[in-house]
Amino acid sequence: MEKTITQDFITLLTQTQEAYRGQKIERPPALSVVNALLQAEKAAKQQRLLYPFESILGKWRLCFTTGTKKVKHRRGIKLGNGFYLPKFAAAHICFSATEDADKGEISNSVEFASLKLKLTGPAKYVGKKNLLAFEFIQMQISLFNRTIYNGEIRGGKTKLEDFDNRPVSVLPFFAFFLVTPDLIAARGRGGGLALWIRD
Repeated sequence: MEKTITQDFITLLTQTQEAYRGQKIERPPALSVVNALLQAEKAAKQQRLLYPFESILGKWRLCFTTGTKKVKHRRGIKLGNGFYLPKFAAAHICFSATEDADKGEISNSVEFASLKLKLTGPAKYVGKKNLLAFEFIQMQISLFNRTIYNGEIRGGKTKLEDFDNRPVSVLPFFAFFLVTPDLIAARGRGGGLALWIRD
């Protein structure tokens, strides 16, 4: 039975990325994608799946995200309904490795028409938890492929110097629960879920 469920969520998430790429497949409803992501997360925890840092390296395009809502009178958060990112607003995340094991750099960019915003910074991967902690320290803004601003985010130099000594618990992070050659999925520190496809 578990194998069937596993195949179901992988099939649906594969269909999601194929539809987003423009193949002639109907996009699965947002609620179905959210449920598939939750099933994938549950399966990863139950099976104690571990993904090496190398498996997430490269450039990925954000395809689907949930966001979160604060729940009044109760502790915690509630997942948002989830939505496909519009294709005219391309959001990419890129992970690259350094010479140090399980350390690297993260860049996160959003492009809208001729405007591009890119954030970069150091990252460290905690393999036993599939957790990538990071800190954005640099911002670049480009217009018509020409850089109009490139500078340090407030406190960037200090954050970079302290990064290796800061515990993961105080850093932004992504907890990856599904990694395939074509897609990756993670829960962010804020509780939202995200699905990226290889670019």
